[in-house]
Formats: sequence, C-alpha cells, structure tokens
Amino acid sequence: MVAPLYTTDSGLLWHAGKILVCTVGLPARGKTHVSRALERYLRWTGVKTTVISLGDYRRKVLGGAQQLPPDYFTLAQGEKSPETIKLREKVMRGCEQQIWDFFDAGGQVVIYDANNGTRERRNAVAEKFDKAGIHVIMLESESMCDNEDIIMANIRSYRGWDPEKAVEDYYNRIKDHEKHYEPVEETTWPFIRIINVGEKIMVNNIHGYLQSRIVFFLMNIHNRFRTIYFARSGQSLIEHSFKADSDLSPAGWEYAERLKEFVLERRAKSLEQRGINPTERRLVIWTSARRRSHHTAWPFLTKGSNDPSPPAKVKVIERPQMSEINPGVWDGLTPEQVRKYYPDEWERFVNDPYAYRAPRAESYHDLCVRLEPTLIELEREKEDLLIIGHASVIRCILAYLIGLPASEIPAIEVARGDLIEVVPTSYGVYSQAHHFWDGPGRAASGKDEHNFYENYAEDTQGKRRPDAGPGVEIAPVAP
Repeated sequence: MVAPLYTTDSGLLWHAGKILVCTVGLPARGKTHVSRALERYLRWTGVKTTVISLGDYRRKVLGGAQQLPPDYFTLAQGEKSPETIKLREKVMRGCEQQIWDFFDAGGQVVIYDANNGTRERRNAVAEKFDKAGIHVIMLESESMCDNEDIIMANIRSYRGWDPEKAVEDYYNRIKDHEKHYEPVEETTWPFIRIINVGEKIMVNNIHGYLQSRIVFFLMNIHNRFRTIYFARSGQSLIEHSFKADSDLSPAGWEYAERLKEFVLERRAKSLEQRGINPTERRLVIWTSARRRSHHTAWPFLTKGSNDPSPPAKVKVIERPQMSEINPGVWDGLTPEQVRKYYPDEWERFVNDPYAYRAPRAESYHDLCVRLEPTLIELEREKEDLLIIGHASVIRCILAYLIGLPASEIPAIEVARGDLIEVVPTSYGVYSQAHHFWDGPGRAASGKDEHNFYENYAEDTQGKRRPDAGPGVEIAPVAP
C-alpha cells in the first residue's frame, strides 16, 4: 500500500509498533542491497524508515581501513588487543545511539546494517531494544557474491591503497569472518533468512501486517544488474483528450523510430562497457494499453535497415495499470475554463496537486495506489527494462526508485524527447537523462494547455529533474 494520506498521533502506522531489523551475514553477501531496497519500499508505504550502517558510521568516526588497527576485523576475542576491543565497543555504542535517536524522534523502522555474525553479538543488541518494547527481527542474507562491482563497492574504504592489495585484504577479512560466523538458527527472535536474494526465504515467528509486508517485499527482489529506461510515448493525433485514446500522429511515428534507434544504441554501448554482448540479453518493454503508448513500442518489433545484426531480443508487455492519470470532468479543459466553472475545486487542487482529486478524476495518490502491483513487478524484473509511458505514470515510478517524498511527485520534470536511465545499485541509484528528440510534441515547443491536469505542478512549482533525489548519484544531462 502506498503512503496513506492520514497521520497518527504516535507517527506509527498499522498498529505495528517500532521495529528494529538487524541484518546478519558475512561481508559482500547483499546485506546493504537488501537494506536499501527495503528502506525505499517502506518509505513509499509511509513508514518512517532509515538504514543505519555500522560500516558507514565506523568510516565517519575512524576513517578508512588504513586508520584501523590490523586486528580490528578479527572476530576471535582472544586475538584482539584490549585497545582494539575498546575501539570496537566505542563504535558500536555510537551507532546504537543513532538507532535510539531515530526511534526517539518518531521513527518506526530502523534497518541496522551490520554483520552481527555471532549469536552473542546479535543477542546483546536484540535484548537492549527488546527491553524498550521494540520488536526485533533478524534478517540474514546468505547470498554468495561473485559480482565484482559489489566487491569493489565494499572496498571503497580502502582509499589510498593499491587496488590489488585492497581486494586481497578484503577477501582475507571475509575468510576470517567465515571461521567464526554463526548462522541464524536460534528461534529466540523472529527471523527472515534470505538465500541468494529471493531464491529461497525462511521465516520464523513473523506477526502483523507490517512485518508480513516486509516478508512479501523481500520475496520479490533480486540483485542482478539491470538498467531501467523511461521514455514518454510519441505525440498522438488528439493530444488533449483522455477519452479519445487516439493513435500516433506522423510525428509520433517518427519519434517512435528515433526512440528505438537511440535506446538500442545507448544500451549496446552500456552493456559492451561491462563486457556483455547486447544480442544475448533481452530487453523487456512495458507500455500501457493506450494506443499512443504501445504503438510507440511497435518499431522495436520490426527490423529496420539501421538495426544491429543479429537483432536485439525484445519482449513487449502491455500493462493496463500504467494508463495515464484520469482528469475526470476536467478532460480537455484549459486552466482558465476550470477556474471559471470549478473555482472551489481549482483552489483545492492548486494547494495540493498530489492529494486532491478533481471531480470524477484520479489524484496522484490514487495513481500511486493503482501502480503498486506494477512496482512489485518492477522489483521482480531481472532483464533490462524500457518503460514507454505517460508523464504522470513515469513520475510515480521514478519517485519510488529515487526515494522522493510523495508531495514532490507532481513536480518531477518528464519531457518528451528525453530518455531517462536508472541503474539501481547496492549503495544508491544512478540516474541520467539523455536528450534525443526535438520534433513536434517536445515540451520546449509549447505544451497543450488542454492537457494541463497531469503537468500542472511541473509548470508552476519549479521543475525538478528525476536525477535530483536524496542519496542519488547525480549525472549530467547529455547534450
């Protein structure tokens, strides 16, 4: 369920209380990937959630690996010096204080991203918070990781090290942890064990709606590298009518051909840089059931003179849930006409473009609720994905991926002629916009004022690029 429009006095939702999710697992086993994905989903549902990383806190307080004593990562107690033990305890106390501070400030769910590799360690953490009435869940990730990108991301604290020595030191750390690691087998606390990021899940003593939603989400994620592309559909013959469901205009068909060329070219270059043959990996395309959307995908199913040989593997799927926002009785009206005929409704709409629902229409909140099953399918999709959709739909999906608050969804700029590229990673989201079209239907040439309903906030509240979300790696817009 998308974030509700109501709030509670306690700030907690669904009578779930406060929850501490403690990750458990060896280094480079996908704990951070799972933690960040779960944080994004819970925030989307309106739950005040944060990830507190022991590794990030340690780097902030003590610096990189070069500043640490050589026995810092040794798990065997008898092999660590008293000074190292005190240093580790200081870091753990400071990190746990951040957890307490978040709960005291009204937060509901904390995901404690740490190894917690021994029963003694995780029981000590759980008992502290259990005494305060906080529900504790152990989240164990047992994914075997041979992805070099994830390994390299994990050694980002080795600044100033020779790359080969950094990798060697990190693998030695993993081997040392393997000697002393104790998997979650005790049933003292509720737990979720994830094998290979969603391939298999074991659950123990999970109760209530919110905890069940956490399990449901974790059953649908993966950590395979993929790229998600977004593009608006081409110009239609009747742009200002929701009911008309008109076909593409001649310029719209030209746009569709150009979109195909640009996507295949851009994707091939990206895959080749990673050592992947583009012809061996399938591209999945999602469209709505509206003609202008799924007809924009038609060129991908035909072979043109400029197509690569052999042709790309493409699968097109229509998703009726991805239809544009319904403007209701305002369909086809200009802002001036709405002000004249619906003055009270107009005032309420201007004050809150996300939550207000025009007569017989949908609000952006309604649209987000409608799109939630699509978001779960988005998490499940393992192939490269191109979403050819309507501006309102793209805004909602981008806000979910990037982590924008719901109130900012109507103000995200989505221009026809831009290809938005999003790459989810373990430590954030990389996003970039590429411009490829300046023909008819491009926003810069003037918008159809009859189609203002879904684009109103973008025009009046300041434009926000989809690559400007918190925690997002910013990339320049291609010329």
